[in-house]
Amino acid sequence: MPPSACTELTEAQQTTLLALARTDIESRLDNEPAPRSQSEDSIFHKRLGVFVTLKKFGQLRGCLGVFEGVAPLADSAIDCAQGAAFRDPRFPQLGPEELAEIQISVSVLSPSEPMQISNREDLLAQLQPGLDGLILAEGAQRATFLPQVWEQLPDRGDFVAQLLRKAGLPGGYWSPALRASRYRSISFAEPVPRSPGTAGPA
Repeated sequence: MPPSACTELTEAQQTTLLALARTDIESRLDNEPAPRSQSEDSIFHKRLGVFVTLKKFGQLRGCLGVFEGVAPLADSAIDCAQGAAFRDPRFPQLGPEELAEIQISVSVLSPSEPMQISNREDLLAQLQPGLDGLILAEGAQRATFLPQVWEQLPDRGDFVAQLLRKAGLPGGYWSPALRASRYRSISFAEPVPRSPGTAGPA
């Protein structure tokens, strides 16, 4: 059974979350307290999974998220923005000089639903490219790919193999103990910053 659709957000709500994420990063760089949303909009008080991704001139610069809603959406987005900028172990901490060069995107997740799978072929057959985010886990090893990763890995086999490697397992790995869950998401981003040397409007 496919996962439930993700909660829809209006353009204004998306803009608010992106602004909160950027303001949080700016506050950390300025050694000021992180902001907290004062909005009474009910969507920001829902407990939903969320990921915040930073890109610098189209290249990944940091990403952090939570699979399940452990805090109100606005607070989770703020915390994940700080994590993407300063706690992603794959990258050095974001510097003040990079702030104008990054593009922030936010993905809000639907609740994940366990998949009933008997083997690797069964898993591949059930996946819906372009729609499903996937979580693979065994023991303490766990990783996810958001639905937009299908843009880089459109083949089901490649998608699963790379996700297994991200979880620290071989790309061809299979075990009856391997657990799979999937979810849907809505993703939105700031405009792409102008690259260095790009001329402005005439």
